[in-house]
Amino acid sequence: MDREGERSSAARGGERAPSSRRARLTRSRVLDAAVALVDRDGLAALTMRNLATDLGVEPMALYRYASGKQALLDGMVEAFCAEVYERLGPPAEGAGGTGPDWRAELHRLAEVFHAVADAHPQMVPLVVTRPLDVPLARRPPAMLRLNEHVLALLDRAGLDDRATLRLYRAVGGWVLGYLLVDRRQVVDNPDEPEPLLRLGLHRLPISEYPRLRALARLLADHDPAEELAAGLDALLDGLGDHRTDD
Repeated sequence: MDREGERSSAARGGERAPSSRRARLTRSRVLDAAVALVDRDGLAALTMRNLATDLGVEPMALYRYASGKQALLDGMVEAFCAEVYERLGPPAEGAGGTGPDWRAELHRLAEVFHAVADAHPQMVPLVVTRPLDVPLARRPPAMLRLNEHVLALLDRAGLDDRATLRLYRAVGGWVLGYLLVDRRQVVDNPDEPEPLLRLGLHRLPISEYPRLRALARLLADHDPAEELAAGLDALLDGLGDHRTDD
């Protein structure tokens, strides 16, 4: 069987890649494989042994690229942010060639972040919480570039430094917080068409939880991208009193 046939056979049979991949191991490949493992099996399944099995190498071979699981988790956040930055690409030119429209660019960044979170939903809790353990100056370049990008956009809005930082934190908190809360909504029975039953809210006494039950349809059938954008607009609409004079 030729090499292409071996790969096709392994893919059909769920076998792991051959050990010849050891020679092609790189940090990028290790992080991509870790993200793929979590996408497939969840964060709880991420171990150095499981990752080594997916890559067709011995576990000790991974320590050249990540000193342990904690370093691997940091690297996965880095990979997530790098994907956001890559998908974002260069800012769109504003009307009249005046540079990017800062508000439209913030919306575009939120949309891209949402798209990457949709591609890697199991990663969202990690992306939200992991940076809290890493000092700002020690965060990976991919994350810092996103931070700098947002700050540069807010600078174009004509905000003073204090208002810039306040809105920077508010925007980041809203986008990350919304994605985390939206993905933690537990569906009780995904095959049930009736929203009240799908969310399992029919089990709650209506006398004690009338609003939760009344909102079942909206909770089950909401548009995450639309809600994310609406919340961002609400934040940005509060800018008025914090602009510097032109």
